[in-house]
Amino acid sequence: MTPSDLPDPPDTPQVPGIPGEPGAPGRFRPRLRRAAEPWELWLQRAEHVPIPAWLRKTPGERRWPVTATVVAAIALQVLLPPHLTKPLPRALMPTLEGALLVGLSIANPVRIERGGRAVRAASIVLILLITIANAASAALLIHAILAGKPVTAATPLLANGAAIWGTNVIAFALWYWEFDRGGPVNRALGTAQHPDLLFPQMGAPELAPPDWEPRFVDYLYLSFTNATAFSPTDVMPLARWAKLTMLVQSAVSLAIGALVIARAVNILP
Repeated sequence: MTPSDLPDPPDTPQVPGIPGEPGAPGRFRPRLRRAAEPWELWLQRAEHVPIPAWLRKTPGERRWPVTATVVAAIALQVLLPPHLTKPLPRALMPTLEGALLVGLSIANPVRIERGGRAVRAASIVLILLITIANAASAALLIHAILAGKPVTAATPLLANGAAIWGTNVIAFALWYWEFDRGGPVNRALGTAQHPDLLFPQMGAPELAPPDWEPRFVDYLYLSFTNATAFSPTDVMPLARWAKLTMLVQSAVSLAIGALVIARAVNILP
């Protein structure tokens, strides 16, 4: 008998399974999904978050806020009495500052987008002249107070102290604005990735519109709050030059304010 002549084995009976048990007919087997890794979630969120304006190329900021502030600083220097501007001629520093301001306005009349060594050097020299002139006036005022020179009225003393203090705020605002991330032109180009001054909108971009980036008014506010609080408030200095600059500004503001107010109180009727 050959194998082909053997009878076929009987079919194995099919036992119906219980629903829900393995192997049961009609059982639904859900597909298990792998949990997403944290970096995958971060990438998914990053795809829908626009790049902040301070990290990308944007149009340069407008010139007129800076020009108006520099004109205000020059006016405050002109209003000082002669004994707080010597030994230099009274009109020398304001004239030089005005000439540089005119040149910078011609280079960038509407928006600050044109760079170059000459433009950057002229801007730094302008800020330096304002700072030197105001520092000399502050030194003369402090010397007059400490030397006990006779002062007949508190109003002129307070007015001169306020003019020097206000010019100090403007001068340091210009320094912050000129050096943060390489200056206004470099900030517009988005070349610097690491900020020297950390504004709140940089740490929490969801609190600001996508086109927000620091402008001159933000640096002016930073200078004002640092001069009044004698310490950082909402803007944190990250670079060492920013920390030292804020330190110097706080010291100068404290010296001017304390001495002028104390002297004025002593001569009030």
